[in-house]
Amino acid sequence: MEAKRVSVFAIIAILSLSLLILAAEANDGKTDVKTVKGKKLCRKKEWECNTWSEFCCNETISDVFQVYQFENLFSKRNTPVAHAVGFWDYQSFIIAANIYEPLGFGTTGGKQMQMKEMAAFLGHVGSKTSCGYGVATGGPLAWGLCYNREMSPSQSYCDDFYKFEFPCAPGAEYYGRGALPIYWNYNYGAAGKALKADLLNHPEYIEQNATLAFQAAMWKWITPVKKGQPSAHDVFVGNWKPTKNDTLAKRVPGFGATMNLLYGDLTCGKGDVDSMNNIVSHYLYYLDLLGVGREQAGPHDVLTCAEQGLFNPPDSPAAVAASS
Repeated sequence: MEAKRVSVFAIIAILSLSLLILAAEANDGKTDVKTVKGKKLCRKKEWECNTWSEFCCNETISDVFQVYQFENLFSKRNTPVAHAVGFWDYQSFIIAANIYEPLGFGTTGGKQMQMKEMAAFLGHVGSKTSCGYGVATGGPLAWGLCYNREMSPSQSYCDDFYKFEFPCAPGAEYYGRGALPIYWNYNYGAAGKALKADLLNHPEYIEQNATLAFQAAMWKWITPVKKGQPSAHDVFVGNWKPTKNDTLAKRVPGFGATMNLLYGDLTCGKGDVDSMNNIVSHYLYYLDLLGVGREQAGPHDVLTCAEQGLFNPPDSPAAVAASS
């Protein structure tokens, strides 16, 4: 079993190295372009966005979001009091993003939308991995990516209801791990299936490899919780058009709807509660640091989910997944 775990990380390390070598050898700034059924598709001659996609016709994430900006957003993550010193880095983030850029993650729209999505996604990440507090050096919003795991789990998070599809592995603990923390066996199982990693039997992989941890968070961002619903990515970049029922429930495209989908009643439909305001504050802070400006976040009903009806009411199957 130990040999199997080593082999998984060896494959990830080889893949990462191969991508970087390709970048060094082929980063000539050129883009291949073709038209298929009237649609323009592009492929970059570099390691990023090297799959044919309409989104690859735009700038890549590393074009608009660079290492110094990552360092500014997460300036305290490697201080001695942080709990994941040396774990999170820009290289792991960019390598993880490579498989999602052709799907529109960080490559949808013009530069402003791309930067806004980086601020939005990382705003969630920062708020969920922060160890900042009111009098923390640099302020409470400067401490994102302080954690890569839940420090004091209250349970093993094994739900036997899913024992046929995602059975709990003997000795495995499915507590919160990652950049957008994953909890419960069924979520580790679903994420592992999507990422082709055996997370059901080895949930610890998430806290051992930063690229995989970022990939799991991006998968959560870009994958709908339930069939027929939008993803957090969709509602943020404008791919989602509200129905009449959505409008009646005050659900509108924007940052607020991302919280509604990801956290449900833990955050939304309760007015301006602290759990919601903390996430919003990270997003606004990151918009400022990235030079976009918090005024681009939109009005209160777009920025928050304070008055929104829930996409997935409590006790619905989708709400169970969203609550993780």
